[in-house]
Amino acid sequence: MRVGLVIYGSIETLTGGYLYDRRLLAHLASRGDRAEVISLPRPNHYPRALCDNASPSLVCRLTRARFDVLLQDELVHPSLVFLNGWLRARARYPIVTIVHLLRSSEPTTRGLRGWCSATERRYLATVDAALYNSETTRRAVEALLGRGLPGVIAYPGGDHLAGEHSETELAARARATGPLRILSIANVLPGKGLCVLIDALCRLPAESWRLQIVGSLTMDRPYVDRLRALIGRAGLATHVCLVGTVPNARIPDYLITSHLLVVPSHYEALGIAYLEAMRFGLPVIATTAGGAHEIVGHGREGFLVVPGDADALTRHLRLLIADRELLLRMGLAARRRAARHPTWDQSFERARIFLRSLVEAHRPPVST
Repeated sequence: MRVGLVIYGSIETLTGGYLYDRRLLAHLASRGDRAEVISLPRPNHYPRALCDNASPSLVCRLTRARFDVLLQDELVHPSLVFLNGWLRARARYPIVTIVHLLRSSEPTTRGLRGWCSATERRYLATVDAALYNSETTRRAVEALLGRGLPGVIAYPGGDHLAGEHSETELAARARATGPLRILSIANVLPGKGLCVLIDALCRLPAESWRLQIVGSLTMDRPYVDRLRALIGRAGLATHVCLVGTVPNARIPDYLITSHLLVVPSHYEALGIAYLEAMRFGLPVIATTAGGAHEIVGHGREGFLVVPGDADALTRHLRLLIADRELLLRMGLAARRRAARHPTWDQSFERARIFLRSLVEAHRPPVST
């Protein structure tokens, strides 16, 4: 297949969504397909992206392209919402959106939510099908659109990181004396709930825990400053380490030495970081908003809390600090659950079969 993919910015951007897109392209390439990435400048403001719909160079590139299928990261929807209708009347290829997270699902877009919802709804009506990263995402799309949208659920995998612990090593890690070593793998952004996590940790004895936050410190500098100030006012500067961005190959170094992953996001469509941690035998504390419940059972592989509920976070953290056998049981359950989860290749082969069926359905009939 000849595949096009429209994204914002660089495909090497270190977020879960871009990791998903990279892995999809790698799988297609491994099966002999050819892909072309069409990168649009990342707009400074949501309304600014609408101007891309009238870009002569983009219109020309997409209409002249000899794709069998055009993939579009749903994040790019404002740049394509009107252009897609024009394309569908002229292009011979099907248009498939890759939905990681609806913009209108994010609490941080509260001021724009009505506009985002209307724009996304109109965009989704212009595509032929979708690749969904979770069942939760599929339901959110269909609720917004008001009808079903053909597609396939292609879960992200957690098998891209090398290195795992044996059960004996997991037991030794959980039972070792010392503070509970908490890890957050999250770009430092308001939607990741990190200020809520600091609020929860403030209520626990400082000597009973340590926190490392691995993720970008440059995507929202005012929020990073706010988080640093909160940590400083609480006197926790020696207990919380803002690591910053690290290459994916170094993530296992942090997973191997940690007891627990906590990312109390306002909303996660699924959470690749949760899967990464679970494969390394870490229980997960996530939230009830979004799709984390599809992989984390409350009280089994970890805990689910309502977004913003610092009291619940404190209770669960206190329990795991005090009960290392519970920590171990949850870690082993998390690893078993991750082992049952589809690998990247399994998910994306399913997606590829679906894409090929779309391509075949869009081929013009052979005249006799």
